[in-house]
Formats: sequence, structure tokens, C-alpha cells
Amino acid sequence: MAPTSNKTWTVAGMDGFESLKFNEKGSMPEIGEHDVLVRFHYASLNYRDLIIPMGKYPFPQRDNVVPASDGAGTVEAIGSRVTRFQKGDKVLTLFNQGHLAGSLTPAINATGVGGVIDGTLRQYGAFDEQGLVAMPETLNFQQGSTLSCAALTAWNGLYGLESRALKPGDVVLTQGTGGVSMFALQFAKAAGATVISTTSSDSKAQILKKMGADHVLNYKTDENWGATAKSLTPGKLGVNHVIEVGGPKTLAQSIKAIKIDGVISIIGFLGGMGKDEPSFLDCLLNLCTVRGILVGSRLQFEEMNRAIDANGIKPVVDEKVFSLEETKEAYQYMWDQKHFGKLTIKID
Repeated sequence: MAPTSNKTWTVAGMDGFESLKFNEKGSMPEIGEHDVLVRFHYASLNYRDLIIPMGKYPFPQRDNVVPASDGAGTVEAIGSRVTRFQKGDKVLTLFNQGHLAGSLTPAINATGVGGVIDGTLRQYGAFDEQGLVAMPETLNFQQGSTLSCAALTAWNGLYGLESRALKPGDVVLTQGTGGVSMFALQFAKAAGATVISTTSSDSKAQILKKMGADHVLNYKTDENWGATAKSLTPGKLGVNHVIEVGGPKTLAQSIKAIKIDGVISIIGFLGGMGKDEPSFLDCLLNLCTVRGILVGSRLQFEEMNRAIDANGIKPVVDEKVFSLEETKEAYQYMWDQKHFGKLTIKID
């Protein structure tokens, strides 16, 4: 029997997490001839999802959108002209639905799932067949639900600038234990790179080492961790890649760590904004490339998924799992930084 209702969250306003509204009997999405109806089993949260209801997200969004970009599910039905998928396929959502390959454009930038296009915190969602990818065969739905934003962002950071793509023997600097950083650590180790990670606690340092980090620096006890990281590289020349998640407050240290011709990929601003951020002159004096990135394309997503299967990479997922009804509590749990790795929501 076809479902008639669709448990759904929406973001109404910008009053913080109180803007999250739950509808027990939301409407079922209609599918056009090129659309795929997905029955979601898991979704995962990103920092971006937390700041959208706060009005702090700098990219396009609309009121009453279904939140969250990351979801894994099963194809329930397909439109008459769909060729990429069939009923029963396991699929993941593409963050920017229009970003199939190549560079972003302003138009593509306005196709963000969970920002402009309805997202994954619901039982059923309809998406153009071009905006979905097949889930890696070696992952389950919970693990697969973590890939759309954080994993693809890390992959783009390491491989997106093709002339500076990660190579065996390179040194990668990651920051903290959030989703992007943990994926960057895993991808870098799979590629034969050396990884230097930063964290704020001894307990997290032990986990990072178990995950394969070659060196772990405590940024609270070592305020000059950028120079320390550089001293740990071959010839003390610096790191080849920095996955910069902190933003202006950590960028100064990243520049101290970077090698000549190295790449700093700025993917977020978890550390907040600051007045003492580095200038363009600092980039010139250190002869490095600093690039801002917004997740990645479907082509990159498919390349990454092949690497995940080939290398047996398993996403780091927090042990606490929330139900769809507990979404507001999940937001608060993540905001309080109680999570380690990716935080997931089970959708029944």
C-alpha cells in the first residue's frame, strides 16, 4: 500500500532551534518524469544545518525548507523517463543538486539540499535523477548517510585542485575531530600520506592515533601548533595540504604550517570570525594557494565512492543515534559538541 503521509521537519524562521517544526502528517512529494522518490533510512547533520535556523548561513536558503543535505535511502518509485536508477536501488543525495561536474556557478550554488531544495529530514523525498548517486556497496545506510557533505568536502580539499592533488608521501594537516577532518584523515592515509592532526583533548588524541594520525598536536597547550607541524615535516619544509575548518582564527597557524606551493582549503569557520585574520600578503609571503570550497560535484562524489569501496573506508559515526522525532535534540547535542565524527538520525 502506497504511503499517504510523510513525517517531515521544516525550518520556519530564524529563531534558533525553536524554528525547527515537525509535521507528523506531511504531504507526500509528487514525482515528475525525471524524478526519483527516495525512502530515507538515515540522515546526518553538519554544522551548516545548525546555523541555517539561526540565520547565520552565508549561502542561499529559503523559509520552510526541509533541513539537512545528507541522506541515504532506497528508491521507492521513478518517473517515466528516469534512466539512472530503478526501484530498490540504494542512493545518496548530492549536496548541490546542479553541481554535476566542473566549477560552481551562482545558479548551481542556489541548488543546495536543505537550504533551497527540500532536504532529508523526512521519510520520503523526490529528487531529479541527476541529483542522486549510488551508495558505496561496502557501506550500510547509516554510514552512507554521512558522505554527501563532509566526506565530499574533504575529498575536494585533497583532490579538487588537480594540479596540486594529494600524492603518496605528501603531508596533510587536519584540524579537530569533526566530520570533514576525520574523512580527510582517512582519505589521506589511504593515499599513502602522512597526517598531522590537531585536537584539544588527550582522549581525542588517542582516537586520532588509532585512526592513523602520525602526529597529534594539542592546540590548547601548543598555541604555535602551525610551526610545530612544520617542524615535523620532511626537511621541515611544511605540509602540502591543510584542511582548514576553523576559519580566520586558525588560518594564521595554517599559513605557518604550509609548504611553498602548498594548498590550504578553507571549508568552514567553526572557530568564528576574528579581527586578527591573515591578509592576502601573508599568502603571498608564504607562496601558497588558499582556496575556498563548497562541498563538491557529482563526478567527485562518484570518484570518492569508488575509493571508499576500494580501500574499505568506514565513516567515523558517533555512537549516539537520534530518531527523526528527536531531531531538535540532535541539533542541540551537536551544537554542544558532544559528538565525535558524524552524528546520524534514524528515519523509520
